[in-house]
Amino acid sequence: MPRIESSITINHPAEEVFRYVTDFQNSTKWMSGVIETAITSPGGLRVGATYRWVSQVAGQKMDMPGEVTVYDAPRHYAWKSTGGPFPVSGSITCESVDGGTRITQAVNAEPGGFFKLAEPLLMRQVQGQWDESLKKLKQVLETRA
Repeated sequence: MPRIESSITINHPAEEVFRYVTDFQNSTKWMSGVIETAITSPGGLRVGATYRWVSQVAGQKMDMPGEVTVYDAPRHYAWKSTGGPFPVSGSITCESVDGGTRITQAVNAEPGGFFKLAEPLLMRQVQGQWDESLKKLKQVLETRA
């Protein structure tokens, strides 16, 4: 199963970074390729909460419902898809370091169908989107008043 991982250090406390990235209303402000996100279950973000992501990857619009599998604020958040074109799981980890917070996002995917044929291109594009997303997140958080 291909794995993609990106990290960056942001000059903000881990609690603030974690709170921002786990607020689905902020997703389209910093995540490259993300068109729409929503929590689809009552009770907010927690283990077992369900969500819906719509994103653009490799020229394809993907609607991916999923479920939160880990929620350990302000350190770790993990999820898995429960539908969509292929199985995907991922996580975000926030670690306090000198100079702020080291945030790492990772994804594991098992592309099938069209996406299996385009797997090398897909993985490069997703890696680029994730790297770009973290740079944008850094910019957004470090320039906020």
